[in-house]
Amino acid sequence: MKPWVTWADLLTALRIPLAVAFPFVLQRGWQLALVGAAAASDFFDGMLARRFGSSRTGAILDPVADKLFMTTAFLTLAGRGLLHPIEIVAVLARDIVAVLGWFGGWLLRRPVALPARAGGKAVTVLQLLTLAAVVADSPYARRLAWATAAVGLYAIWDYGRAATRPRSSPLNGGA
Repeated sequence: MKPWVTWADLLTALRIPLAVAFPFVLQRGWQLALVGAAAASDFFDGMLARRFGSSRTGAILDPVADKLFMTTAFLTLAGRGLLHPIEIVAVLARDIVAVLGWFGGWLLRRPVALPARAGGKAVTVLQLLTLAAVVADSPYARRLAWATAAVGLYAIWDYGRAATRPRSSPLNGGA
C-alpha cells in the first residue's frame, strides 16, 4: 500500500509558497531564483519518488503544484506586459486542456489517470526555460514561448491519444 505522504511530496509542496510569492517579487534576480527553486523542486521530487516510491498525495499534489506555479508566474509576467495574453494562453495550453480534461472526467465520474509522458515533461522544461527567458529579458523569449506552445500541442495530442486508447483487460485478451 502506498504511503499518504513522502519526502518527495514535501519537496513538491514547496512550489506552492513559491507560486504565492512570485507576484510579489519585483527584482529579476529573485524571480529567477524562484523559477530555479521551482525547477529544482520539480526535478528532485521526481527523483525521490522514483528512488523511494511515490504516494497517493504526490500523484495529485505534483501536477497541481506545477500548474499553480506556472499559471501564477506567467499571469504575473503578462500583468507586467512582458508577454502578450495570447502567448500566455499558448504556453499554458497543455495545462489548460489538462485541467479541463480533469474536470470533464470528474463531472462524468470517469477519471482517467495518465502517467507522465515525454511530451508533457518537455513542455514543463520549456515552460521553465520560457519563464527564465522572459524574466531575464532574453531576445529569444518570444520564440521560446511559441516553441513551448508547439510542443504543448503535441503533448495535448499525445495525452489525448493515450487517454482514448482501449484499455487491455482479461476479458478482451489483454494482460
